[in-house]
Amino acid sequence: MSNLFKPFKYKGLELKNRVVMPPMCQYSVHLKDGIPTDWHFVHYTSRAIGGTGLIIIEMTNVEDRGRISDYCLGIWSDEHIPAFKRIIDECHKYGAKVAIQIAHAGRKAEDAPIPVSSSPNAFNEKSKTPHELTTLEVKEMVEKFKNGVERAVLAGVDTIELHGAHGYLIHQFASAYTNQRTDEYGQDKFLFGKEVIKAAKSVMPADMPLIMRISALEYVDGGYGLDYSVEMAKAFRDAGVDIFHISSGGEGPIGSGGRPGSHPGYQVKLAEQIKKEVEIPVIAVGKLDDANLAESVLGNQEADLIAVGRGMLSNPYWANEASILLDGKPLTPKPYERAY
Repeated sequence: MSNLFKPFKYKGLELKNRVVMPPMCQYSVHLKDGIPTDWHFVHYTSRAIGGTGLIIIEMTNVEDRGRISDYCLGIWSDEHIPAFKRIIDECHKYGAKVAIQIAHAGRKAEDAPIPVSSSPNAFNEKSKTPHELTTLEVKEMVEKFKNGVERAVLAGVDTIELHGAHGYLIHQFASAYTNQRTDEYGQDKFLFGKEVIKAAKSVMPADMPLIMRISALEYVDGGYGLDYSVEMAKAFRDAGVDIFHISSGGEGPIGSGGRPGSHPGYQVKLAEQIKKEVEIPVIAVGKLDDANLAESVLGNQEADLIAVGRGMLSNPYWANEASILLDGKPLTPKPYERAY
């Protein structure tokens, strides 16, 4: 059996293979109420039918002003739970496990009348200047993350992913580029993230692992590098993170920190270093659509799980085709067997 299709187990999470569908915003909540629609139901269920081991539902926000756009998902009310449960229950029928990425866009909330952030600095010249959260408001935000995680658990998720990457709110607090506060959340830039992690763990089953997505590099002028993200990952690991999902960038305009890669596997070295330094499992992501490349990343022990984004957008049955290529075995359900 190939490495990509070996089972993965960590705490209470058992995956039939190591193929991950990463969170990718669909901007398809046309009623603007944050509730998943039939589009989301078909979108995620089809990837489960296609053989994906872990499906991470797109960025789902803990308050209405925390959405990138008004067409994004939310989980700020109990009214959101049934639609998520419907998706999760159906994906489970095909052997996939499901996570929800719990998040807040912070200053990158494009449709919020007044976005919020760690400090009152706009994302770019076209963005609104955010309100700097007071110390009390930060603590209230931690509670909103906790409530969002609790609702996701009630919806039946197998694991949770916190979004601490791509310049969204947790990342905004963790970075010196976006956090110029003087209170406790400025003195310890990881404090907000650590408090969110601990709050999430307090409402998750004891054997449910917590995933966190982080940006291992910033590309802005004066942005942090890998040494800083290793320090950050260790702090978040000690607060309760079990698995890291390693991405990069998203915090601001591209500057002296370099440019994101355009070649296959351009972020793998970042995942490998975090895995080595922090000593917990990692998900690699970033142009890993080639099954042989994904297989080599696992074979070289550079990561533990492989997230396939654009490849899975274009092909819901990516995992099935990769299994045929690597192992000669289709993964699709019985009604499709005659195709192979």
